[in-house]
Amino acid sequence: MKRKNLKDQVYDAIMEDIYSGVYKPGDVINEKDLIEKYQCSKSPVREALIALCENQVLRSMPRYGYEVTRLTMDDIREMLEFRYYLEGGILRARAGKITSHQIDELETLNQECLRDDLTPREHWMANMAFHMALIHACGNEYINQQVKHCMKRLTRAYAQFRWGVDKQKLHVSCDCRHHKNILEALRKKDSSKVAELLKLDLGDFTLLN
Repeated sequence: MKRKNLKDQVYDAIMEDIYSGVYKPGDVINEKDLIEKYQCSKSPVREALIALCENQVLRSMPRYGYEVTRLTMDDIREMLEFRYYLEGGILRARAGKITSHQIDELETLNQECLRDDLTPREHWMANMAFHMALIHACGNEYINQQVKHCMKRLTRAYAQFRWGVDKQKLHVSCDCRHHKNILEALRKKDSSKVAELLKLDLGDFTLLN
């Protein structure tokens, strides 16, 4: 690994291996193997492992290694509840101020969500881009950052429950079926309806287990 911020590079590499299924929930990884894998010193690996533990991605097992944690459906429901109160609140307050140009951009992002040639991972990233653009259009950067952090954690949940599923059994459009109505409500400046539809949209995530 080239020097930039080795700790962050190791962190991202481990997360990528979790997303791609190299490391699954319950697997145990250790410092020595990671040092050999990433060809770097002990310090950045240890720092990355500590950060992953702080973010509850890993669980330290003294003298044994680090276990990849499993997200439960209760964990997911709590994150979705957090998102609803945060996103729903800002949308009720500011959805009416979202411009026609911004809605047109959301329409384009939604078309990407509806493509049937995407992998589950590509679909999730398209869906995340739609939601991040929706909240960004509301103009509150702090809320935008909190939603982004939550959606990153939900990415791991999506990977755990869906990315390994046979594509023939996966109907990815089921978790973006409300986008069209959200966009229609935005054009009508109906903030309450937008928030109501958002709740339905977030609820579809729990259908994916």
